[in-house]
Amino acid sequence: MKYSFQHTTMVNDINRATLLKLSKLISVSLSLSIIGFAFPAFAAISNLDEAIRVAIAQDSQLQGNQFRKRALEAKSIAVNTLPDPQVSVKMMNLPVDSFSFNQEAMTQLAVGVTQALPRGDSLTYQSQEIALGAAKVPLLNEARMALIKKEVSLLWLDMLHAKNDLALINRDTALFEQMVDIANASYSSALGAVRQQDVIRSQLELVQLQDKNIAAEQRFNNAKAKLAQWLEADPLAPAGPLITVSKVADQLPVIPFAKPELLHQTDRPINLAHSLLKHPLVIAADIDSERAKKSIQLAEQAYKPQFAVNASYAYRDDAPSSASRSDFFSVGVTFDVPLFTDNKQDQTKAAAVAQLEAVKTDKMIILKRLYAGLMSELEVIERLKKRQSLYQQAIVIQSIEQAEAALTAYTNDDGDFSEVVRARIAMLSAQQAALAIDIDLLKAVVRSNYYLAQANSQGVSHE
Repeated sequence: MKYSFQHTTMVNDINRATLLKLSKLISVSLSLSIIGFAFPAFAAISNLDEAIRVAIAQDSQLQGNQFRKRALEAKSIAVNTLPDPQVSVKMMNLPVDSFSFNQEAMTQLAVGVTQALPRGDSLTYQSQEIALGAAKVPLLNEARMALIKKEVSLLWLDMLHAKNDLALINRDTALFEQMVDIANASYSSALGAVRQQDVIRSQLELVQLQDKNIAAEQRFNNAKAKLAQWLEADPLAPAGPLITVSKVADQLPVIPFAKPELLHQTDRPINLAHSLLKHPLVIAADIDSERAKKSIQLAEQAYKPQFAVNASYAYRDDAPSSASRSDFFSVGVTFDVPLFTDNKQDQTKAAAVAQLEAVKTDKMIILKRLYAGLMSELEVIERLKKRQSLYQQAIVIQSIEQAEAALTAYTNDDGDFSEVVRARIAMLSAQQAALAIDIDLLKAVVRSNYYLAQANSQGVSHE
């Protein structure tokens, strides 16, 4: 028999008052998409843009790359310098019977200088190759910054996802606690329509909400811990980490798509390919190709002879008879002759040519990976937008209306308590699914923007 609110028993009055209070709570909560929920976050970091800025400023790899660039620039200057001249001092043709400097006419004190010259233009090509390595570093930094922006954004979204999930769960937890009290009171009175299975079901749903709460807190803490990897300057510093407790806004960040025109173009593959050619990793691969070409040119210099110029001045003492002896001046050139090139020069050049082809292959691998990843994310964005529209325009609204209708029917003694519970759980599930879709859509945009990162540094000239 249905429980009647016409009876004037004390239990019924308590149930009616509790139900009316619960109805008001649910009506207020249904009008809010997400209730604000304070949760520990990061000190002095309240938004995604600031988190990205701090992560880039704290990144050790970016700092190390600056020193690598300086080292390569200094090395490129050092290798393009002639070797130091060699100075020789000789006492020549000294007689061993008397060790007298003026006894023999051939005895002389010679001072010579030898200067080795580079083999062809080998120093120039070697310097250019190293300089290209230094020019590649800014591109690697840009690729690193794009990666940092992607990783920090994904972790920040994970954190906000868990935080907003907690807001939804905590909102319904308070309501389910009151529903459990109502079910227990109504069942204990033996006058209502609440059955034992309804009491158990409401208690089970409450416990499951508590489990979801714990799981959401775990996801939040995991995202926070992973984010610390990017935001802490030195985790082992005695002063402690940079991250402390603070408040982060519940509102999801606005992350615009880097190239929105690509979402609606019929010739998308061609335009995507052109956009990917400007990615820092692709331009860095172009620099690697130029370096490989310099290595080929350097290997070709090995076929040229290497020269050395030497000059010496020899001093002779006067003869014992006081006859004057003329000093000597000598100048000459030495060079090697690369005749046996089969196992040395030829193989060195062949290795350089093979390395160039390997670098070209690496560039194609990078382009394929970027293209495949971007195409996949564009498909994900397209599908998620359709799902987002479906949830926003139908599923969430209808689940809210269903929850309201089930509660109204029950309060009017024309519905089942278990239906109120099912409708409420369905509404929570719909709102959590809608939140997950919003987060996934933002993540897909973040990953797409990484693939569409454009290099600001100038690449190499192909003239």
